Amino acid sequence: MPGPISRRSFLETGATTAAVTLAARHVLGGPRFVPPSDKINVGYVGTGTQGLRQLMAALKHDALRITAVCDPNRKSDDYIGWSKTELGDKVRAFLDDPSWGKGARGALAGREVGQEIIDRHYGASPGGGCATYADFREMLAKEKDLDAIYIMTPDHLHATVALAGMKAGKHVIVHKPLGNVLREARLVSAAAGESGVATHMFCAAGNKAAADVSEWIWNGAIGPVREVHNWSSRPFWPQGMTTLPAEEKVPKGLDWDLWLGPVPPRPYSHHLTHAVFRGWYDFGTGALGDMGHYAFHQIFEILKLGAPLTVEASRSQKYEIVDFTWQLQENMLSYPRASKIRWEFPAREGMPPLALHWYDGGLRPPIPSELEEDGEEMPAEGMLFVGDTGTILAGFTLQEPRLIPKKRMEMFKAPPQTLERPIEELDQWVRACRGGDPSDASFTAVAPFAETILLGNIALRVPKKLHWKADEGHFVDVPEADALMAREYREGWEL
Repeated sequence: MPGPISRRSFLETGATTAAVTLAARHVLGGPRFVPPSDKINVGYVGTGTQGLRQLMAALKHDALRITAVCDPNRKSDDYIGWSKTELGDKVRAFLDDPSWGKGARGALAGREVGQEIIDRHYGASPGGGCATYADFREMLAKEKDLDAIYIMTPDHLHATVALAGMKAGKHVIVHKPLGNVLREARLVSAAAGESGVATHMFCAAGNKAAADVSEWIWNGAIGPVREVHNWSSRPFWPQGMTTLPAEEKVPKGLDWDLWLGPVPPRPYSHHLTHAVFRGWYDFGTGALGDMGHYAFHQIFEILKLGAPLTVEASRSQKYEIVDFTWQLQENMLSYPRASKIRWEFPAREGMPPLALHWYDGGLRPPIPSELEEDGEEMPAEGMLFVGDTGTILAGFTLQEPRLIPKKRMEMFKAPPQTLERPIEELDQWVRACRGGDPSDASFTAVAPFAETILLGNIALRVPKKLHWKADEGHFVDVPEADALMAREYREGWEL
């Protein structure tokens, strides 16, 4: 049987270039890399609900030492969780303290909460261990011993913080996306390639099922694949808003100016912050940006995809009764409540042209005949690979893949395993920080599908089929789409 093939051998050329750059720096004893004998000192930026969930996982990692934490919110109990006690229960279990956070209205979060969790985990006296900051720029300037930064902010700050970290020579790990506008994502991936620091974007890059399905498809299990369908039950948060919410008083302890970051000033409202930021064009990336990265990493890897040729979208609309007539409400502010997006990709490496379909807001593709044959209904979320001679159905991020109908799977014999299976995402980044192989989800490696997702979000706002020139970085004769590739910056926050 042939030896294992590295998964990086079929990622984009940019990822290969980054790997060569990092390896060369390691061989030459580059100063940015942390030897295995030392802890990687981390500045942690963003302590909302998802930030605290991942903070607890990071604290358990033996290679990391979190020495500073940053968030523009000091502390509050108005965050939104999966249930009223979900996050609190996790913190109580982590700290082994049944009384922690009792009486909170919702999820309790903020930089002082993060500091408390860190100090108690490390056994430091209250406030005597981990430093706290409202402004990540101050943290980078004052914390001279930081090796890396870990970014868990709302989407609109990802690129700003990541670029600042790389400019300061720090290794960077960030939750998806790279940025919530296309120009920023391109700046981040380009900077990663030039800086030589270790980077990673969380996107389910530790999913071992991608290697399984790659081996199936590459060995002809369903013939040439011409269509992929991916659908999500998101959004769970509000979308489709056509007006900004009414101004509210800024809560004590929140630096609203820092929370806005690069976005032009606007009045504070709790309808813009915490988990609900995802629905606004200025702050989030909608259902596609929230969930698509987890699935697209697998799809792009399996089908060796690069930049798409075209993208087009359809979206839900909103009407209101105005002066006894129905009037369509133009939406310039938020992602739609439901959408369908379609990208076309060219032929590549012996694979035919491909159409990739995305659905959200309760929309799903038609039930395939193979599933009807089994008497099954379409799952609420999922992924479907349609080949010339068969179909593979899986969970949203490729969980439990199977050929359909059931009789096909019963007869199927999986080919020998020839691909290397990935290690966990955080371990991939730590390995790169120590001068080892780059992460499978380094910023240069994820750039093709990160950009594809942002192209889809542009298509949601332009009712045309858009033709994309990836090498030139613009659409063909659609200036209104080109204008959506960047944001308007307020003074002092330009990138």
